[in-house]
Amino acid sequence: IDSCTALNRLPVGQKARVSSILFEGTARRRLMDLGMIEGTEIKSLYKSPAGNPIAYMIRGAVIALRTDVTEKILVSK
Repeated sequence: IDSCTALNRLPVGQKARVSSILFEGTARRRLMDLGMIEGTEIKSLYKSPAGNPIAYMIRGAVIALRTDVTEKILVSK
């Protein structure tokens, strides 16, 4: 993983921290309500057989997110 990359590019089993969220308004608020704020550690857990959605461990909860959402969440190691 580069210095900053999209969350959907994080390999399964790897951890990273949220750098920024490229959403505005309600979508941004929903992600923040899930605990996804700058500095939050996220671990990629599983990919569905089709590769979408992907399950992530975020603040002790497993949350499945679609690629169209995770491509707008930037993370770094």
